[in-house]
Amino acid sequence: MLDQVKMALRIKTNVYDSELTYLIAAAKLDLGIAGVVLPEELDELVTRAIITYCKLSFGIPEDYDRLKMSYDEQKAQLSTATGYTNWGEA
Repeated sequence: MLDQVKMALRIKTNVYDSELTYLIAAAKLDLGIAGVVLPEELDELVTRAIITYCKLSFGIPEDYDRLKMSYDEQKAQLSTATGYTNWGEA
């Protein structure tokens, strides 16, 4: 996951690895708060949401508002999609 985030942020150095690892963990927790149950092997939808979270949270992005809206939409879709929640399970 770290390599995918670094590629998306166009980072080639290891200087930010600890911060990015922290952001990845924070994204997973944020999705969990929204009721998203992460699959053992992250699929493309979850990976995209995590990358978007990292993009909006790393540094000071020029397009913060657009990224925030995009992440919120991705999170909302995952939190209501069958297979990504356990709302109906006992």
